[in-house]
Amino acid sequence: MDTGDTAWVLTSAALVLLMTPGLALFYGGMVRAKSVLNMMMMSFGALALISVLWVLWGYSMAFGDDVGGGLLGDPFEFFGLSGLMGTNGLEGGFQSNSLVFTIPSMAFVAFQAVFAIITVALISGAVADRARFGPWMLFAGVWATVVYFPVAHWVFAFDGAESETGGWIANQLLAIDFAGGTAVHINAGAAGLALALVLGKRRGFGREPMRPHNLPLVMLGAGLLWFGWFGFNSGSALSANGQAATVWVTTVAATGAAILGWLVTERFRDGHATSLGAASGAVAGLVAITPACSAVNPVGALVIGLVAGVLCALAVGLKYKLGYDDSLDVVGVHLVGGLWGTLAVGLFATSTATAGVDGLFFGGGVDQLWRQAVGALAVLVFSFVLTWVIATAIQRTVGFRLDVEDEVTGIDQVEHAETGYDLGTLGGGGLVGGGAPRPDARTSTAHGTSEVSA
Repeated sequence: MDTGDTAWVLTSAALVLLMTPGLALFYGGMVRAKSVLNMMMMSFGALALISVLWVLWGYSMAFGDDVGGGLLGDPFEFFGLSGLMGTNGLEGGFQSNSLVFTIPSMAFVAFQAVFAIITVALISGAVADRARFGPWMLFAGVWATVVYFPVAHWVFAFDGAESETGGWIANQLLAIDFAGGTAVHINAGAAGLALALVLGKRRGFGREPMRPHNLPLVMLGAGLLWFGWFGFNSGSALSANGQAATVWVTTVAATGAAILGWLVTERFRDGHATSLGAASGAVAGLVAITPACSAVNPVGALVIGLVAGVLCALAVGLKYKLGYDDSLDVVGVHLVGGLWGTLAVGLFATSTATAGVDGLFFGGGVDQLWRQAVGALAVLVFSFVLTWVIATAIQRTVGFRLDVEDEVTGIDQVEHAETGYDLGTLGGGGLVGGGAPRPDARTSTAHGTSEVSA
């Protein structure tokens, strides 16, 4: 056991844990005032529930010895984290009997737990304003068990790390996903799309303005996500070494370039660059560099980030053209950004980086590109189909979607008997939900603009 590596991984786990409250702020500021508490509760609910499931069977399903051709870890091998706690006692400096490379297994458990938590929380942004909290918690538990834990095994379980045999994407396909472009972002983005289609559109979608109610909250959340993401990416080195340092640099480079790409796109498209665009551009860049951060050089990271900013800024408008209501653009940012970042490995990877492979633009041909494409497509289809089935079953049994009358009243009051802001004490007589929309000919939405009739 290396104490420096252990300290870095535990610190990184704490950084990634902070990302879920950061996501709650980011999402919470983007919805209307009457939905802010429910939006934040969906993230906190995921944090609580997945923490429990990870200890009981999640870690074992993801990192137990493979029992199905690279598809699933043994759910019972580490059930309740059995067999991972032993130490050699005081004379050995409490050296762990169970190691993943140079860190105790329990440090690896902690680090991977927070990945599972935030992946589930990310999905909630696709169904803001209209998903009942109880069914959401049921969905979160089933989805994590049926979708995330197996996919984490595919992508993150390397042969000989925790168990003898691991997942097929990591070990047979040899696709590169350093920190979760497939397992986290494509997975959550595809699930968000399926869930949004099953639950249907918000009342007034495309006709009424649904502006973010608190942009400072959005920017604070984005800042916390950016801060925590250095643990997300650099921590995935599982060691305090040169790879962690290189990944830190490629992460910050791509994120900065993505912000600029998003803002320039806004400026040409809408005539102004927005704070919401800056916050969203940061997240888009972070998403895109996540799978590629160990495989590209800093200039490659800049290109990946810049393209991600432009691409995702354009992609968030697809919901108006195609007619699906992805409330907070989980599809436009996480699915599109995750797909781009995963495929970009096959284009911009260089053997001078720590992953040690060459992509198409560095003389490696299409060998790595097709591996990246197969891994991305497999996770996308698996997540979309199973999410559709899970969400449809919940909708037809206990009911997932909020009633129309309750949606008008506001989900915070209906589901939690609370409001985010006690406006009554101000004596203004304003509505908690922000009142009736102004009859603007053109009004701001979550990202960009949309036409609204007077």
